[in-house]
Amino acid sequence: MDTSTGGTSDAAPITIYTTAWCRYCDRVKDIFDNKGFAYVEIDVDNPEKREWLTGKTGQQTVPQVYVGDRHVGGWDEISSLERSGGLVEVLSS
Repeated sequence: MDTSTGGTSDAAPITIYTTAWCRYCDRVKDIFDNKGFAYVEIDVDNPEKREWLTGKTGQQTVPQVYVGDRHVGGWDEISSLERSGGLVEVLSS
């Protein structure tokens, strides 16, 4: 399922690859929602899509966040950027 939410921005589009049962996916989406950043959510909760995501990112976990074509990371990277105050800059670039 693809959904868009949050505010608007002239920055590159944000894409979050998720699964329905992932609590870290929910946390990442909450961060973006609270910051007012629009994103597209792509559910990879089937083996084919998950295999594709692993090939694309080299990671087997979700969430995986992209800004345009640039891989920003998963929960650890996003939460670290949020704590350090650098998330808005990364998402706006």
